[in-house]
Amino acid sequence: MGNGTRGGLLRRHRDFRLLWSGETAGRFGQSVTVLAVPLIAVSTLHADTFEVSLLSAAPWVPWLVIGLPVGVWVDRLRRRQVMFWANVICFALFASVPVAAWAGVLGVTQLLLVALLAGAATVFFQTAYTAYLPDLVKPEDQAEGNAKLQGSASAAQIAGLGCGGLLIQLAGAANGMLVNTTTFLLATLCLVAIRHRESAPERVQRPRGAMAKEIREGLGLLFGDPFLRSLALFGAASNLALTGYQSLMVVFLVREVGLSSGEIGSLAMVSGIGGVLGAFVVRRVSARLGSGRALLVFELVLPALALLIPLAGPGWGLLMIVLAYSGVAIGIVAGNVIKSGFVQSYVPSAVLGRLVASSAFLNYGTMPLGALLGGALGTWLGLRPALWILTAGVPAAALFLYCSPIRRHRDLPTGQLPGHRPQAEPEAVEAVR
Repeated sequence: MGNGTRGGLLRRHRDFRLLWSGETAGRFGQSVTVLAVPLIAVSTLHADTFEVSLLSAAPWVPWLVIGLPVGVWVDRLRRRQVMFWANVICFALFASVPVAAWAGVLGVTQLLLVALLAGAATVFFQTAYTAYLPDLVKPEDQAEGNAKLQGSASAAQIAGLGCGGLLIQLAGAANGMLVNTTTFLLATLCLVAIRHRESAPERVQRPRGAMAKEIREGLGLLFGDPFLRSLALFGAASNLALTGYQSLMVVFLVREVGLSSGEIGSLAMVSGIGGVLGAFVVRRVSARLGSGRALLVFELVLPALALLIPLAGPGWGLLMIVLAYSGVAIGIVAGNVIKSGFVQSYVPSAVLGRLVASSAFLNYGTMPLGALLGGALGTWLGLRPALWILTAGVPAAALFLYCSPIRRHRDLPTGQLPGHRPQAEPEAVEAVR
């Protein structure tokens, strides 16, 4: 834990500073990749709308396949080691893209495989990462830590999209992937430098069926609590709509609005400033309104600006994209800060990994479905009609929160999950020596 109690968390907590630095570098590289992959598909490989939507879906498919067991595995392992190996795997996968491009053998199939396998590694990383922060910093520092991580991630994404768009325009989309490989290397080195060592999880011989039992426990915790259940259902519906329209945006901006790679990156950079603003204001708004009411404002009111996206066009019509993306970014980042702090303080550490995985199974599991839905609607109806349908789903998803117990509370609950008792291991099971 940190050595001092004065000053900000970044100043006084060396290990958090390393985690923050690595995650910021990683998010910068990922934002370049988010822009580079569809641009490689559209501009270099001449992929059609549905193929681009498949590339958007691929990173999220692993959440449906392995999301639940990964939560159990993460609770049995040291989380920093899980994060380390996930980063190493992603480094190798993304490095293969420019290598294949230089050799003249890059195709849509390889991009799909890279996206799918990197998505599987991300399942491990994200589950471990979410459960790692409460072990690294004190409970009273978790709100500040979440805000700083979310804020820096948004800032890195803004810079990555802007620099990535320019870099891709100058050097080519495939070469832009080198940025992501470099940032994964930096993130891995930061993890290695962290001095804090987690307590070793208790190693026991588990009877057959133990994993299924632990998965059921995670799902039971999620659906048995009205607050966790409402957040999970909202996340699933919201991500379905968000990923649906985002899977069409590069194709829409290139083919309907007529923007270049650099212009798309610059537009995304300007629009993404809202994410930094959301991280900056969330603690003040939560203190004034209460965390429950602030969550409704950030997740219900601001994301409704997504409905401006189908109105976008050349010239002043681009302002619609800026306003929409800014409102959505403020709401998502601020809402994530509130939800992360709540879950980390509300759920016992011993089951946090499987709870996070159960929630992510729903939240991220709808994202490949949203991307495929976006591709199908864009192909059948055209880009603008598809965007009208999908952006309408963003504010509609927040009705899960409005109709939940959260609407009746000024603040989300404090303290740990009521009624939870960690399940004891069977008496006949002996610890592994």
